[in-house]
Amino acid sequence: MSYETILSERQGSVQVVTMHRPERLNAWTYKMGGELRAAFAAANNDDEVDAIVLTGAGRGFCAGAVVEAVFKAQSEGEDVTEGGGAGDWVGVLRGSKPVVAAVNGPAIGLGVTQILPMDYLIASEQAKLSVRFVKMGLVPELASSNFLTARVGFGQASELMLSGRTVEASEALAMGLVDRVTTAEELLPEACRVAAEMGANPRSAVRHIKQLLTLNANETDITQVQRRELEALQQCYASAEHKEAISAFLEKRPPDFKTARQQERGD
Repeated sequence: MSYETILSERQGSVQVVTMHRPERLNAWTYKMGGELRAAFAAANNDDEVDAIVLTGAGRGFCAGAVVEAVFKAQSEGEDVTEGGGAGDWVGVLRGSKPVVAAVNGPAIGLGVTQILPMDYLIASEQAKLSVRFVKMGLVPELASSNFLTARVGFGQASELMLSGRTVEASEALAMGLVDRVTTAEELLPEACRVAAEMGANPRSAVRHIKQLLTLNANETDITQVQRRELEALQQCYASAEHKEAISAFLEKRPPDFKTARQQERGD
């Protein structure tokens, strides 16, 4: 499939999706949002793909939404949803194969909120991050008031969102806004390595773990937390991938989860 605002290519078992409007620091448009959803859907439906990495072209990661094409048009009541927009982007990410962000440069506004629900965030030393919606008289979206608080804590989330200030990669790492910082040269290889390591595991277990993290992270009812875990565990016990993991362990060989999945589907 061809795209206008992104690139998508497979590197080994990892699908690398690149926001590709480098002349605008990959500023987000509704067209880009629709194409990102399409690329992620294609990767999730491809059995050869184990995980996904999202990065940006050029010196920026994503400079947020285009003011004139998104904010100004919306404020004037125009229909700007060309390409379908973000849709349920949070649902896409939490229901996806493992997703790692490779933040190669400035990530501003939506450039940050679109990656907060991802499984792991790696930034280069050149990255700068800001959830500066308040500067535009707006509030942050994509469940970021939940995910940012989960990552950095209530006080730091409040300070970041209410001030709208920009933080360097080193400070973002210290507060937990990103999970790792690398050099620019190491960024994409490291993101692909982490993504591949996650994606090499049984997909049934990966899917359940992501769902449990989504549902249980803010659950106060411990009985409900355990009930969800036990239900997922029972489904994992019955999976072909779990049985293959047991056989491989006993036979002292590497597991072949792909073949196990294919046999379970009857391919």
